[in-house]
Amino acid sequence: MRLLRARWLLAAAAVCAGLAGFWIARELDREAPQLASGTWLPQAKPVIDFQLTDTAGRAFTRRDLAGAPTLVFFGFTHCPDVCPTTLVKLAQVRRRAAITGLRVLFVSVDPQRDTPAPLGQYVHAFDPQFQGLTGDPKTIERLAANFAVAVQRVELPGGDYTMDHSAVVFVLDDAARIVAVFTPPFDVAALSADLARAAPWLGTHARATT
Repeated sequence: MRLLRARWLLAAAAVCAGLAGFWIARELDREAPQLASGTWLPQAKPVIDFQLTDTAGRAFTRRDLAGAPTLVFFGFTHCPDVCPTTLVKLAQVRRRAAITGLRVLFVSVDPQRDTPAPLGQYVHAFDPQFQGLTGDPKTIERLAANFAVAVQRVELPGGDYTMDHSAVVFVLDDAARIVAVFTPPFDVAALSADLARAAPWLGTHARATT
């Protein structure tokens, strides 16, 4: 009798251990969505406090980033190739991922030329829903450093200049935290699928729609 009871106890313990292992594996999996074309950060990184200006001339701060997931890209309107190519793809991604409230935010690294009006014309040519930010160069420099974006002004013959910068798409959750990064080459289908897969981790209101 004792032997039979011991066997039942061992069997029950094995079942409990199996269920516990399944639960732990499920929870671990929930903590890190598997991305095919990007990297989910092991720990979310908060965006620093800042104040810049949007394309309508209004103040835009970290608080305005909260409440919805956001794709952030640093660039400039005089960029000859990388920026326009990336924005074309992000316009497609925003539609294909079909995530409730998903925003695309373009932060200018060339505030000297990218004032609100021309910046607005530029970003809205790719998607009327895109948002653009410009403003104080020092603030942009600090924000770029917070995102680990390298920016350098390069002088050109004849007195003109261009801007070298990191070409990275950052994913922010609805708490204004950097949770994932995507680097070139950007594939629209893969990026869209990754974002749809990550939607449950982007906030309480973010979800992929069909």
